[in-house]
Amino acid sequence: MGGLSLPHLIILALVVLILFGRGRISEMMGDFGKGIKSFKQGMNEGAETPLVQPPAQIQQQPVAPAAPAAPTAAEQAGSGPAA
Repeated sequence: MGGLSLPHLIILALVVLILFGRGRISEMMGDFGKGIKSFKQGMNEGAETPLVQPPAQIQQQPVAPAAPAAPTAAEQAGSGPAA
């Protein structure tokens, strides 16, 4: 009561060969190989391009120094800043 032994695998292979034929099995294996190759190429292409692009950098504009504030009417009258 174990798994499949070598004689069981040989009989299974012969049944599959009789059912599908040699040409159909080689065609299926060729399609399987092409699928694996395509999958590997897709994985390699995906690894080269990042999935998330970094956000764009915002360039800072040079800021000109601010002009001094105009004196208020109270400062011009000589009373000084209000406390």
